[in-house]
Amino acid sequence: MSGALKRLLVLLVLAGSLVVPAMAATSTASASTAPASAAPTEVGRRASDEGEFSETKSFAREFVNYDGSKTTLNNPLTGQPYKMTVDVDHTRNLRGRERVQVSWKGAQQSAGRAPDPYGGNGLNQEYPVVVLQCRGWGDKVTPETCWTTAVAQRSQVGVSQSAAVWREDEYAADADKEINSGMDPMPTSEECPGVDDTGLLATHITPFVAANGTTYDACDINHMPPEAAADSSFPPAEIAAFSDENGAGSVQFEVRSDVENESLGCNQDTKCSIVVVPISGISCDQASTPTATQLTAVEKNCRKTGQFAPGSSNILGAPDAAVAPSLWWSASNWRNRFVVPITFGAPPNVCDILDDRAPTGFYGSELLSQAALQWAPAYCLNKRRFKFQMNTMADQAGFDLMTNGGGPAALVSGEHQAGADPVGYAPTAVTGFAIGYIMDKPDNEGEYTQLKLNARLLAKLLTQSYAGSTFGAQHPGMGDNPWGLQDDPEFQKLNPGLPKVGNEAGAALLNLANSSDIIQQLTSYIATDKDAMDFIDGKPDPWGMKVNPSYKKFALPVSEWPLLDDFVPDGSTQCQLANPSVYFNNVAAPVTTLAKISSALIDGWPNTQTRCDTDISTTPPTYKLGRVDRQPYGYRFMLGVVSLGDAARYGLHTAALETTPKHYVAPTDRSLAAALRLSKQTERYGPFALDQTAVRRSRTAYPGTMVVYTAARLHNLDQDDADKVAQFIRVSTTEGQQPGSGNGELPGGFLPIRRTGVTAALWHSAQDVADAVEAQKAPAEPGGDPSDDPTDTNGDGSSGGDVTPPGDVPSADDPSADATPSATPSTAPEATPMPATEEVSSGLAGGLLPLLILVGGIGCVAAVVARIAPYVRRRG
Repeated sequence: MSGALKRLLVLLVLAGSLVVPAMAATSTASASTAPASAAPTEVGRRASDEGEFSETKSFAREFVNYDGSKTTLNNPLTGQPYKMTVDVDHTRNLRGRERVQVSWKGAQQSAGRAPDPYGGNGLNQEYPVVVLQCRGWGDKVTPETCWTTAVAQRSQVGVSQSAAVWREDEYAADADKEINSGMDPMPTSEECPGVDDTGLLATHITPFVAANGTTYDACDINHMPPEAAADSSFPPAEIAAFSDENGAGSVQFEVRSDVENESLGCNQDTKCSIVVVPISGISCDQASTPTATQLTAVEKNCRKTGQFAPGSSNILGAPDAAVAPSLWWSASNWRNRFVVPITFGAPPNVCDILDDRAPTGFYGSELLSQAALQWAPAYCLNKRRFKFQMNTMADQAGFDLMTNGGGPAALVSGEHQAGADPVGYAPTAVTGFAIGYIMDKPDNEGEYTQLKLNARLLAKLLTQSYAGSTFGAQHPGMGDNPWGLQDDPEFQKLNPGLPKVGNEAGAALLNLANSSDIIQQLTSYIATDKDAMDFIDGKPDPWGMKVNPSYKKFALPVSEWPLLDDFVPDGSTQCQLANPSVYFNNVAAPVTTLAKISSALIDGWPNTQTRCDTDISTTPPTYKLGRVDRQPYGYRFMLGVVSLGDAARYGLHTAALETTPKHYVAPTDRSLAAALRLSKQTERYGPFALDQTAVRRSRTAYPGTMVVYTAARLHNLDQDDADKVAQFIRVSTTEGQQPGSGNGELPGGFLPIRRTGVTAALWHSAQDVADAVEAQKAPAEPGGDPSDDPTDTNGDGSSGGDVTPPGDVPSADDPSADATPSATPSTAPEATPMPATEEVSSGLAGGLLPLLILVGGIGCVAAVVARIAPYVRRRG
C-alpha cells in the first residue's frame, strides 16, 4: 500500500469516527449577550455552549382599591415598575453538588437580612430573591415540584385569619382563598396535627410531589420527604438571597442530582430547572372599604410594605408576612418567577450500567478526577475503545502498581523512581492545586473573596503552630501564639476586614493524610521561601509567633506531611479526661482524598475532631471525641488543599499565593501558562519539571501549577495494554482537550493542551510517548541506529514518509490554539440524550502511522530530578 493511499485511508477512518457531541437547543429566554458574574476559579473557563442564561421581566406590586382602581407600588429607585434581569453562567451537563453563578439586577431592595439565608433559616427577612431547584421545564414547573427542606417554606398551618395574607392575593384562584387550601382533599387534623377543622384558623399546604409520584403533605416534619430530615447528609441548598441597595445580588447555587436527592429526582433523563422568585410583596385584592383605616386586619396586613430599612439586618424581629419569602409559592410572587432549564451530565456509574466489559484501570492522581469523570463515557460508550476507569490513589502507589505490572498506566504529577523498565511520561492535563477557603465577613456582609496567603502563613498552618484554644496554649513554647489565622497580625495585614477571633478551624489547613505529588509541590513552594524556612528553623515571625517545637528545623519538601506533635493537654471535663489524645492531631485531622476536603468547604464543616459527645444510654455514661458541628452561616472560616478541577465544579474560592515579595498570583489560565513557560523537560519521554525557585522570580506564574502525566512502561508491557495506553494518550490530548461539560470534553479547572502555543511542547511530548508505549521498543539514543527508533516506520531515519501521524489529523474535535474558549450567546437546552462518541484513532492508524514531529537532538540523557531530596535542610 502506497504512503498516499495509507494516508487517505486513515483520514477516511478518522473522519467517519469523529463525532462532536451536540445538544439541540430551543429558546425559552433571550440569549446572554454579556458574561455572567465570574466563578471563583478562572482556570479553564467554560466553552461558549455551556448554556448561559439571561432573561428580563417587568413587574410591580398592586393594591386593588375599593372602587376597582389599582395603586401600583413601583421601584422607588426609578419610579417605574421593576425591570429585573437574571443571569446564570452555565446550565448544561451539571453534576451533583456543582454550583452555578446566579446573579440579578433590578430587583426590590432587600431588608431585614437574615443571618443565614439557607433553608428555613432564610425566612425572617423582607424582599429577598428566592432561588430553588425544581423538577420540570417551563409550565411543567409548579410549586409542588420545587424542593424545600423546611415545612414553613411551603406550608402555613394553623395561622390566625388576620395573618393569612395569601387569602387576599389578587391573583390567587378562588380555591386558594378558602380558609383551608392547597390540597384536595385537605388532610384532617388527625392526619396532620395543626390543621384546624373548626374554621377558626387558616391553613395553606403546598405539597411536594416526588419524582416517583409520591405526594408529601408537607404539613409537618413527619410528612416531608426523607431528604428533608434534620440530620440530612447535605445542608439546605435553596436560598432566600439578599439584594443590595441597588436591587442587585448574586449567589452560587448548588444543584443536586438524584444521587444527593432521590425525591427531587434530577438526572440526565429528567428535566429540571433553577427557579428564581423575586419577592416583591403580595398584590392585594379589592379593599372592602374606601378608607384605609377601616380595612379588615387581614387587608391591612396584606398591604404592609415591611418594617425594616433596605440593607438592614434582622436579628430578632419577625418580617411582615406579605413581603416575606415564606409565601414564594403565592400567585403574586410565583407569576414573576424566572425558570432556568438545566440538564445533568452522565451519572458517575454510567459505564457500569451501559458497558458490561471489564474495565482497564489507570491508577493515581486525584487531580485528574473531574476530567476522568467526563472522559470515561467517551470510552465505554464507544465499543471501538476500551473501557477506561480511573482509580484514585497516592501518586507513588499508582506508579508502583504500574511498574510492578498491576496496571497498564499510572497518573502522576512528577517523576518517580522507575524499576527495571524505562517509563514514559505523557502530559495529559494541565491543572494544579489551590488553597480553597470559605470565609464570612463580619456583620453579615457576605463572603470574603480576595484571600492572599504567603508561604510563611502556610508553614504556620502545616506545622500546627497556632494554639487553637486554651488546650493548645498549654503546649510548651506556644502559649503566646495566636489561636488561629484570624488573630495572626500577619494574616490580618494581608486580609483586612475579616474576624479577629482565632479558633480551631482557623488553626489548621485541611490536608491530605497520604503521600501525594501535591504535597511535594506545596512544600517545595514553602521550601523556597526564606521567611517560611526561617520560621520553621526557629526564628519567630516579626510579631513574635514561634514554630511548634515538634517541627523545629523540619526539612522540606516532603511528599507526605507527618503529624509530629505528641502533646496531650490536661483535660477539664469528664469527656476530655476519658479521652486523652494528641490535641493538634485532632485539630488538623487530615483526610484521604481531595474530594472530602472540597465537601467540607462546601458545607462549612471543619474536620476537626475535638467535639465531646456523651452517650447517656450506658452506665456509667461513655464519652467520645468526634467531629465538630458545621459552622453557622456568617461565621464560617476554614481552609483546605483542593484541586483546581474541584474548585471549578464546586465554585470554591481559591487563594492567591505570594511569588515575588508582596505580589500574589491566583490560579488562572494566564498564570498556569506562565508557570508552564518556566518548566523544563530534561530527557526524552520524561516529565517537565517546574522549579519553584523560578516561580519565585515570576510575577505571573502560579505556584500550584501541575501537569498530570500518563506514565507507562516502554518495555515489557502487554501489547494489548500498550495499545490502550497509547489510545488514551492520543484521545485525551486531542478531543479530550476541547473545553466543555459533555462526554469526552475538558471541564473547568484545566488549561487545554494545544499543539501550538505555550503547551505545544507538552502536546508533542505526549504524542512521542504514545508512539513509544505502543511500539514497546527501546528509545533511540541520539545519533544511534535509526532502525531502533520506534517512530521510524520506513527504517531510513525518517518519520514514515508521507504517512500522517494520528495526532496530526485535522478534526472537528481539535481545539484551537487559543488557550481560553470564547464566550458566545447560547440558548436554553433541550433534553439531552447520551451523546454518541467515536474514537479518534483506530488500531490501524496506531499501527501504521508514525509521529511527524520528533523530539531529537538531545545531547545527553540524564535522570531528571523532579523532587528535591528530603531533609536537605535538616540541621544539627
